[in-house]
Amino acid sequence: MFGTWSFFAGCSFAPKYQRPAVQTPAAFKELALKSPAATNLWKIAKPTDDDLHGKWWEMFTNAQLNALEEQVAISNQNGAAAFANFLSARAMVREARAQLFPTLTANPAVTRSRQSVGSRSSSLFGGGTLTDYSLPLDASWQPDLWGRIRNTVKGNSFEAQATAADLQNVCLSAQAELAADFFQLRAQDALKQLFEDAVHAYRESLDLTRVRFQTGIASDQDVAQAEVQLQTAEAQATNLGILRAQLEHAIAILIGQPPATFSIPAESLSATPPAAPATIPSELLERRPDIAAAERRVAEANARIGVAKAAYYPNVTLSASGAFQSASISSLLNWSSRVWSVGAGLAETIFDVGLRKATVEQFRSEYDNTVAKYRQTVLTAFQQVEDDLSTLRILAHQVEQQETVVKSSERYLNLASDRYKLGIDSYLNVITAQTTYLVNRQTLVNLRTQQMTASVQLVEASGGGWGVSRLPTPRQLLSMNPTP
Repeated sequence: MFGTWSFFAGCSFAPKYQRPAVQTPAAFKELALKSPAATNLWKIAKPTDDDLHGKWWEMFTNAQLNALEEQVAISNQNGAAAFANFLSARAMVREARAQLFPTLTANPAVTRSRQSVGSRSSSLFGGGTLTDYSLPLDASWQPDLWGRIRNTVKGNSFEAQATAADLQNVCLSAQAELAADFFQLRAQDALKQLFEDAVHAYRESLDLTRVRFQTGIASDQDVAQAEVQLQTAEAQATNLGILRAQLEHAIAILIGQPPATFSIPAESLSATPPAAPATIPSELLERRPDIAAAERRVAEANARIGVAKAAYYPNVTLSASGAFQSASISSLLNWSSRVWSVGAGLAETIFDVGLRKATVEQFRSEYDNTVAKYRQTVLTAFQQVEDDLSTLRILAHQVEQQETVVKSSERYLNLASDRYKLGIDSYLNVITAQTTYLVNRQTLVNLRTQQMTASVQLVEASGGGWGVSRLPTPRQLLSMNPTP
């Protein structure tokens, strides 16, 4: 009999689960195309590489960024909502597991009643007031013969693991967004400093032009041109404050603070992109939390098929009840006051007009849907890494080119200023040279900002040092520790 019970206890109609196969290239194309200019921008990450584990933002060596990032996981409300989702999913695992065990209920009661003196029952029992004491215990259990409950527990466990991965993905996205916003804010500070330098230079040019006009060397037109150039630069410098304020507000929200109570002192962008580890495609499947969440939901959908199939088979319910019942509280717990009953029931659906078949088809379709989403998530991850690698590679070369352009623009400005002072050229040539120099310096700042942002995005696309080994195990999901 024990062998028969073991057979039924092991029954499960869920298909044997295997992670869906995905087409995985041997290496990212961009790693083979890495130019000399991008040599120090990334390196191949290994499974034991600790560069990205934990506080990945520390690779940028910015103390203020580190301090801000520490507040994201604690104060960010999107992270708090994702954590609540995980706690809810974890509770559902325990709810489902509770169905594997018998249910025991108690309903103690005291009943006091009075019979009519003229009634037939009063003549038999002496009439008057009667008191009845009872202490019943009822137990029921539905053995999981076909794996319905066990597959429900599995499905809920897989969903809880998926929500834990979702939580990590929300935190990683918030951390990456904060880092990108921070570097863009610092870029606005750098541009502000750049325009302040330009305004100072333009004011000196205006003063020089006025002196030359007063001495009859320059015309009033030159003075007007210098005034327009100075005023335009001042207006552009003022306009930079709009985006900076918006970025500061965005950072405040990411760390869970009201924008009105948060500020970041101005400081020019001085960081250079570090060497960000870039994983190989096969390891990317183990490092990205969004991929892990998608894969766990495939496993969950697979378990749900077993739950639907179990509906084809009968449910057995075992029940037992026992009680102590007496008219006197002193004799309530006497063995002679006991009453009991045991029983078993069998429930089977005879005809449901194809309901169970349609349900199984529904869960099979949902499984196919999750497989397609998982594969699309993997493909998107490959694309994002390739995009960021190519962006870094091209930007590294473009920054080198732009640095050369800035040097040439500076030389052009010096020559134009000298020729104007000597009376060879008009002031219009100086304005053209100054504008060219300012625009090229702006472009260089923007390119360096794009480098920093692309480095952050590459870290995010590579999973931020996370790994599937950090997912809570089924045993941990049943524990009282809420940390995923």
